[in-house]
Amino acid sequence: MIPRVAVIDYGMGNLHSVASALQHAGAAEVVVSHEPQVILEADRVVFPGVGGIRDCMEAIGRLGCDQLLDQVLNVDRKPVLAICVGMQALMSHSEENGGVACLDLLPGEVAFFGDAQQSDRGERLKVPHMGWNVVRPVMGHHLWRGIEPGTRFYFVHSYHVVPDDQAVIAGTFDYGLTGCAAIAQENLFATQFHPEKSHTAGLTLLKNFLDWDGTCL
Repeated sequence: MIPRVAVIDYGMGNLHSVASALQHAGAAEVVVSHEPQVILEADRVVFPGVGGIRDCMEAIGRLGCDQLLDQVLNVDRKPVLAICVGMQALMSHSEENGGVACLDLLPGEVAFFGDAQQSDRGERLKVPHMGWNVVRPVMGHHLWRGIEPGTRFYFVHSYHVVPDDQAVIAGTFDYGLTGCAAIAQENLFATQFHPEKSHTAGLTLLKNFLDWDGTCL
């Protein structure tokens, strides 16, 4: 069965590019909404996000998307894909905006890169980390199928996720430090990079998400 996908709309994501990429990847139907019934009726859920975490968390709470996401993940146990700030919002706390409490669905912190990151050659690296970078899968997972180690994905971020449990890290990147590019835990997969901006590799990952049952690794 070709799945129906709901993209959670709390006003802080590049929603239409995500929806368009999912349609191109083969979704039967993609709806962009914050209405609980619409999201709960979908087969898959995508939780995107761009912008400052304080504004994101305010909108998530105001629209009840925090409770909705908890229902989808932990009660209905639908496959969920979180992207960029959507991934960061899952953590316990972020250093951004002077410190912001997040959803605490995954214990851990969201840390600033700092202003003194350097490459292996000693060159100063700009923050935000913006552009194409190599992602190294560090666990076998359905969403990595057909994606070779060292494939490049598109990033835009000044903060990076540091989960308490290192075992949930599904992929890493290097940018003056080794950071968490992806997280996998049960029916959740989350990426710091943007699959919808990552051309062929991103579409492959989205296709894998569409035929992932939320359990197989």
